[in-house]
Amino acid sequence: MAKKKIFVICPVRRHRIGFLKRISQSIVWLFFGVEDEWTKNQNAIKAYVSWLEANCYDVYWPARDNPHQKTDKIGMSICGYNREKMFWADEIHIWYDKNSMGSIFDIGMFFAFSGTNNFKKFVIINYKDIKPTLGKSFENIILALAKKFDNPKANGLKERWETHGK
Repeated sequence: MAKKKIFVICPVRRHRIGFLKRISQSIVWLFFGVEDEWTKNQNAIKAYVSWLEANCYDVYWPARDNPHQKTDKIGMSICGYNREKMFWADEIHIWYDKNSMGSIFDIGMFFAFSGTNNFKKFVIINYKDIKPTLGKSFENIILALAKKFDNPKANGLKERWETHGK
């Protein structure tokens, strides 16, 4: 039986922050060992990917697996490579960050593929952080996609991660 292919949508680049904020975050980390939100999220995503792979899933994580991340100055090669990997994925798992333009782009790509591809699951990794809003929003879209592509196995995977993965 072939391993299920999972594409992980998540932020790849740190959000741009001001010089003084970057310095203050470095000082807090250096003296108090407190990680900033970006580092905490990246560590949680890394742990999630490792957990999936330890449970025999074939995971494509763009931050690690896209060979164009460090060389593509425009982003076309990154997006094209991600598109190909997403097209062949069985499942899409997302760490939603409304400030990540790449993640928003990938959500749109998933939405376009969802009518033509045979995706089995759409799992929100950080589900507890997503709150529905009044009116139109990407939060409402991904919650609706998770509901549309919901099945008992997806819920079981999410529950096992919540209980045993962290």
